[in-house]
Amino acid sequence: MEDTYINETLAVKVGHVFPPDTNNHGTLFGGKLMSYIDDIASISAMRHSRSPVVTASTDSVDFLAPIRTGESVCLESIVTWTGTSSMEVFVKVLAENLITGERKIAANAFLTFVAVNEEGKPVPVPNVIPVTEEEKYLHETAKERVEARKKRRNASKELAHVIQKGKPWK
Repeated sequence: MEDTYINETLAVKVGHVFPPDTNNHGTLFGGKLMSYIDDIASISAMRHSRSPVVTASTDSVDFLAPIRTGESVCLESIVTWTGTSSMEVFVKVLAENLITGERKIAANAFLTFVAVNEEGKPVPVPNVIPVTEEEKYLHETAKERVEARKKRRNASKELAHVIQKGKPWK
């Protein structure tokens, strides 16, 4: 298993934002954007691992600017860090006014995927090699996010033991 340059995991998705894609404010539905994010991130993860993947977590989705009807939405995803079988994927979301050419960062997200075999069992993945300044920054800061992810996951497991599992109408 050979290490992979981060840019080899790049996946790009571009779409036009039409009225049915938007809410009553004329901006792209957040849930629709989250679906796009999960889709493009899984492509980067599979491109890197060359195996099926499962979404282990959506660590964060930060909505930074609205994406309006008539604009384009462009998502770029890369694998920024790897564990034994897990991969952190960063997704950058840009909105572009197609008339003026103005572009803005509309959102960013970090997701974690696990590479699996046909039985759904985790399989090893190669390491990634950063080259650009952006890639190096994302790769170097990943360890902090991994630790925060572990803490959040443990807290979620604790919560799962406390919250009720009964029918809500009883």
